[in-house]
Amino acid sequence: MQPLSDLRQDYAKASLDIQDVSKDPMIQFEKWFQEALAAKVLEPNAMNLATVNEDGRPTARIVLLKGIENQKFTFFTNYQSLKGRELEKNPACALTFFWPELERQVRIEGIAERVTAEASQAYFQSRPRSSQIGAWSSPQSSIIENRQILEERVAQMEKKFSEHQVLPRPNQWGGFAVTPLVIEFWQGRPSRLHDRLQFTRVDGLWKVHRLAP
Repeated sequence: MQPLSDLRQDYAKASLDIQDVSKDPMIQFEKWFQEALAAKVLEPNAMNLATVNEDGRPTARIVLLKGIENQKFTFFTNYQSLKGRELEKNPACALTFFWPELERQVRIEGIAERVTAEASQAYFQSRPRSSQIGAWSSPQSSIIENRQILEERVAQMEKKFSEHQVLPRPNQWGGFAVTPLVIEFWQGRPSRLHDRLQFTRVDGLWKVHRLAP
């Protein structure tokens, strides 16, 4: 195995200066996101979601961004999952996007809240039917004895909803919208002297500063 200390990648594709970014970090995020789409980044909406449990211990996983509306980042999950339960007790969370093809990262700190039942219903019923069945079948984050149990639950849901092309939304499934308090844009640069611009919300307004790499 190659020593991990030998794994190095020098970044030199672009630079990032305060005068070159929008004064609104949400507009800047959407600009970068569109550039990630144009660069054919694999799943550019994949983001690391970090939450905190009752013991103050962080947990993290990859979820998919499904919307940016009203200055908030939206994703969907099972409310009874680990992340769902943790966000209900402590809505503080962090999101991280990494787009290696562009040598870019966006880090977000914010507060999550449930979206409306109507918004959750609309998105749930826009998903492929197989995904709707999956949401009904999986007791997400719960311990199960084997995969057969999951497959049996899928069969049961297929039978239960055999006459439904569009399924009703399970009560335990829905969206969270994260209101950002901090947004940091990171652009890789040579010799690890990366560009970092951090937007912080102060009294409802965004302030931007350059951070040392």
